[in-house]
Amino acid sequence: MLVCHRPKAVLLLADGTLFEGRAIGAAGIATGEICFNTGMTGYQEIFSDPSYTGQIMVMASPHIGNYGVKAGEEESTRVTIAGLVVKKFSEVWSRPGGTGSLEDHLRQAGTVGISEVDTRKLVRHIRDHGAQNALISSTELDPAVLRERLAAVPSMAGLELSSRVSCPTAHETGDPKAAHRVALVDFGVKTNIVRCLTERGCLVRVFPMNTSLDGMLAWKPTGFLLSNGPGDPAAMPASVALVTAIRDSGLPVFGICLGHQLLAESLGIGTEKMHHGHRGINHPVKNLLTGHDEITSQNHGFVARRAQTEAHADVEITHVHLNDGSIAGLRLKGRPVFSVQHHPEAGPGPNDARYLFDDFVANMQAGKHVPRPLHQQA
Repeated sequence: MLVCHRPKAVLLLADGTLFEGRAIGAAGIATGEICFNTGMTGYQEIFSDPSYTGQIMVMASPHIGNYGVKAGEEESTRVTIAGLVVKKFSEVWSRPGGTGSLEDHLRQAGTVGISEVDTRKLVRHIRDHGAQNALISSTELDPAVLRERLAAVPSMAGLELSSRVSCPTAHETGDPKAAHRVALVDFGVKTNIVRCLTERGCLVRVFPMNTSLDGMLAWKPTGFLLSNGPGDPAAMPASVALVTAIRDSGLPVFGICLGHQLLAESLGIGTEKMHHGHRGINHPVKNLLTGHDEITSQNHGFVARRAQTEAHADVEITHVHLNDGSIAGLRLKGRPVFSVQHHPEAGPGPNDARYLFDDFVANMQAGKHVPRPLHQQA
């Protein structure tokens, strides 16, 4: 790990905490909300997850870059994190089938990063003091200038970001003759969600987030998937209205992460910003329907309000996070509509949550739910 020749870089937090290190990736300044991920593997997937748009990522694992990158393992078409913070950054990589170094990957994406940071100390600081805006700079080191630049960065609370990553036009993947046609609303979808559906024999049409319900129903779907994505769900009234119409269409619905939060909002259940969020690949969740505990991948900074969820007469809580009791899944009573806060497509070793795609397909297979005429929809 060669760092002596790298230029100096700094990481400044909104509360004034300053870390010094060495530059990695592209030269420049990066701003966003700082967060951390505890996963020891999967950094390429993390860096390309659209849900991390607008966020500076701290990797808790101390060695990053040692296995390079491999084409086809991205979760989107580009690096989506706003910036990267690591302890030890490896310029030397080795991996069967690897296609390049992480350094080149970050530079090509224009992603600014910093290494040689005490990430254990930084993670503890975020855990204790909460998520906050931050700035990485390898080109400007004057603290006064950086503080002024950081003060202008908007808070993640109240920020709509999905429109930055939603696809511009609809596109299809899968067998055109498939029995199950899934209309996927793209709020920042991960590639593996689409893959998990096509592996189960579905034809998936990915629609831009601003597509009307009429436009999607014209394609004759047999079910809807509400994807993951970045930002504050409470700042997305148009998307909440769309999800409300989808929810009341009569077709099966499956929501993941942001899709789960938007479903909650559509039911009058508020969402709230978490202190520092859940981001990692070993989060324990209890399935209240089966009594089984599951190891899940999670990536979210907002959550459905538990008291409001419990009080909703038409909602059943299906999953809870075992670390803090937060809502990890819900379903509508008597209707084929459900959602989870975690990422069943991620499969970070254990595939404990993959059955959720099977449940969704089973709901479509039942064939008992047909769209109601538009004039009957809420």
